[in-house]
Amino acid sequence: MTRTRRHFLATSAAAAGAITLLPFEVRAAAHASDQFDTPGGPITVHPVAHASFVMETPVGAIYVDPVGDPAQYEGFPAPDLILITHEHGDHFKLDTLQALAGEGSKIITNPAVFAKLPEEMQKVATALANGDSDEVGAVKLEAIPAYNLTEERRKFHPQGRDNGYVLSFESFRIYISGDTEDIPEMRGLKDIDLAFVCMNLPFTMDVEAAASAVAEFAPRFVYPYHYRGRDGGTQDPETFAKMIGAETEVRLAPWYG
Repeated sequence: MTRTRRHFLATSAAAAGAITLLPFEVRAAAHASDQFDTPGGPITVHPVAHASFVMETPVGAIYVDPVGDPAQYEGFPAPDLILITHEHGDHFKLDTLQALAGEGSKIITNPAVFAKLPEEMQKVATALANGDSDEVGAVKLEAIPAYNLTEERRKFHPQGRDNGYVLSFESFRIYISGDTEDIPEMRGLKDIDLAFVCMNLPFTMDVEAAASAVAEFAPRFVYPYHYRGRDGGTQDPETFAKMIGAETEVRLAPWYG
């Protein structure tokens, strides 16, 4: 990935001092994004929906779990790097991936998703298993385990299959949870600047478990995301925000419009 390949979008309302806990409808109307200053340059986060988001970084555009209508990604730079955490339909959709991936787009997946890619796409993709690492340009990537601990939830995300990711841009480190509970590997993370932490039932964890884990690994900033569930399993991100101590700043975003 190279800095000159893409034109970055203008910086967001957050860079001008938007309040972290703006109501969702206000942020959605403003197409709200957040900018984070790093030693290598600014990183701008654009929530798309549920578990999908785009980051504009000093080394290119990174798409995370892009699913849904490709039109949702219009206006963003074409992806230099695409990360896929696992095979569930709210994280991986082949048609969307094929529509968005362009010439030069690098794809990182877990092995289960890699096996589902067509042969031509596998040529530009890399499978990382739990514990593996890679470098894409100046970005260092680590595949972090993502799985369920609770007995009745293990069928959703068995241990050893799915990935979270840690991305390192020089000294600025980003954690993307994927679908997981508050596993020891999450609680043991160190020096995380920005985190994206899932919470919904029955598939991942409740708001209390998510807040407890975040309090333990203490990122500088955290987005609660992937928080709508089924049968009353939706978790409240504002409740999560109230449970987080002063060490971590919570960013609420319009993941659901």
